[in-house]
Amino acid sequence: MSLSQTEKIDLTVEWIRKIVKESGTKGILVGVSGGIDSAVVACLIKKAFPENSVGVILPCKSNPKDEADAQALIETCGIDSMRIDLSETHELLFSKIEEALSDKQVGFRKLADANLRARLRMSTLYGIANALGYLVAGTDNKAEIHTGYYTKYGDGGVDLVPLANLLKSEVYEWARILGVPQSILDRQPSAGLWDGQTDEDEMGTTYEKIDAFLSGKVIPEKDQSIIDRLHKNSEHKRQMPPAPPLFD
Repeated sequence: MSLSQTEKIDLTVEWIRKIVKESGTKGILVGVSGGIDSAVVACLIKKAFPENSVGVILPCKSNPKDEADAQALIETCGIDSMRIDLSETHELLFSKIEEALSDKQVGFRKLADANLRARLRMSTLYGIANALGYLVAGTDNKAEIHTGYYTKYGDGGVDLVPLANLLKSEVYEWARILGVPQSILDRQPSAGLWDGQTDEDEMGTTYEKIDAFLSGKVIPEKDQSIIDRLHKNSEHKRQMPPAPPLFD
């Protein structure tokens, strides 16, 4: 007999408690972006550690709606929160990198800029987590992990990934059960990397197609090709960095 989604949520909450206990830490935090995945993780860690969980809002030249949705989630979920605006820090570091590259005749590409933002957020989350004695929860789901749709050492730099086995459609199911605000449920999935950016536009396929593929269903050849390419090109993200062979 298969488990209901509510039962799966309860088991995941227990798993989070187990991981934190085994780590010898005191609690857990997550970066809250205003998106569906971080909203669900925030609700899960609040359930797991009502008094020792934090949702961290980290605007970085972000769309104001992202922060408004993140704040709505914080209030609905009831999780403790803090906010650190990284826009000025990003601008300073961005300009330093541009300056260092000026004689190389290369531009600082949009994706490199976006990845820099993700890595600044990761560093900030770990700074807070280290001070509190907490773990950092990731927000990637099964579709994002398979396609590598996350920043290496950015949002991929975490201690545990509660949604790792969930299809994107299941994330939405959990969100409804957990009472995530409708404004977040209605949003187009976006990493908020630049104005107008959406996950599906950037990947070139849809979460519906990725979910179908991961469920063993036949999907159009075009989408299959895109998913296979994304998976192959991101394999390094799912592995430890390569080491040289052992020498005699």
